Amino acid sequence: MSERGGALRGRLDQLMREIAKFGAVGGAGLLVNLVVFNLVRHTTELPVVRASVLATVIAIAFNYVGFRYFTYRDRDKSGRTKELTLFLLFSLVGLVIENGVLYTATYGFGWDSPLQSNIFKFLGIGVATLFRFWSYRTWVFRALPAREAVQTAESFLGQPSAEPDRVGR
Repeated sequence: MSERGGALRGRLDQLMREIAKFGAVGGAGLLVNLVVFNLVRHTTELPVVRASVLATVIAIAFNYVGFRYFTYRDRDKSGRTKELTLFLLFSLVGLVIENGVLYTATYGFGWDSPLQSNIFKFLGIGVATLFRFWSYRTWVFRALPAREAVQTAESFLGQPSAEPDRVGR
């Protein structure tokens, strides 16, 4: 295999691992979201979309911890305030997408049974997830440049850098 093909294969493998980790955290967040949504919906008089927004906010908090400390733990950690601000901004857009689908189904078409609400909640989460994956990996949890990533990994493992550190590079 050529060097170029090997590099492409490596990037694809890395992307697939990232998608799997994102999916694991997202799947757990989906369960949190749906459980809280149904609990609030069936134990309170809160309207369906408000119950959904509350569930989404709780899932967002759960997901931030999972993404920061599992999916993207190897990413740049230098700007936590900026990272959290961007995460909340893009999560808010995802919340609007997710609950916009449910709102349209509930109030636009009158589909308000528990089954219909769960179906449209799930569909809204799916559409919002595509947006969140793109925005989180592009803007929130930015990849470290390769040299910094190697040095971070080596310092974590307690190994000296294989490449001497040169001043003025």
